[in-house]
Amino acid sequence: MAETVAERIARIIGERIVAGELAAGTPLRQDHIAEEFDASHVPAREAFQLLRARGLLVNEPRRGMRVAPLDQASIRETVEIRAALETLALRLAASRMNAAAFERIELALAAGDQATTIVEWEQANRTFHRELVSPCRMPRLLSMLDDLQLVNSRIIFSATRSAGWRPGSSHAHRQIVDALKKRDTHSAVSLLDAHIRGLERTTNDVRAPGSPSKTIPQV
Repeated sequence: MAETVAERIARIIGERIVAGELAAGTPLRQDHIAEEFDASHVPAREAFQLLRARGLLVNEPRRGMRVAPLDQASIRETVEIRAALETLALRLAASRMNAAAFERIELALAAGDQATTIVEWEQANRTFHRELVSPCRMPRLLSMLDDLQLVNSRIIFSATRSAGWRPGSSHAHRQIVDALKKRDTHSAVSLLDAHIRGLERTTNDVRAPGSPSKTIPQV
């Protein structure tokens, strides 16, 4: 299905926010966005609502629509919600994984190991997490996780701008996959939960004054 005008606007503005081209707190006006995309105010307004639902915009009283904050409180909230929902999805997906599902997961792992830029690496990371839970066959849950993963990508890009990027280890990903192949769902879920929660610890370390350049793990 072709994307609507509102979806196209939301996708492009979302990419700018995730990449850091639009910083936290930046104001966005419907008339400016409508003019830029040669669209009416209706799809611009719909695009803003899509971006709010994805956690990338906030509507502040008397200040209007702005790029959502990216502080430790918002990072902690993202991590907590994502950990709860992604582990739920993995529990549901584990028993439905077949050879084709594992092949797609392995391709995503390989792409992450071969990445030479942060953009390639982050895309592989996002693909891995999507393939890990897609067998759960719950579209609404997967859609919510896609939105959370987008915010996760924004956090990763922000951290790497501060710390400098070097390829991250896929060891945690490999441990999760190995547990799934052994049909040890409990261990796989526990490993995934710890892996996701590691994002908050990493950003705390990176943001600390005087922190040396760090490798950002795949999360």
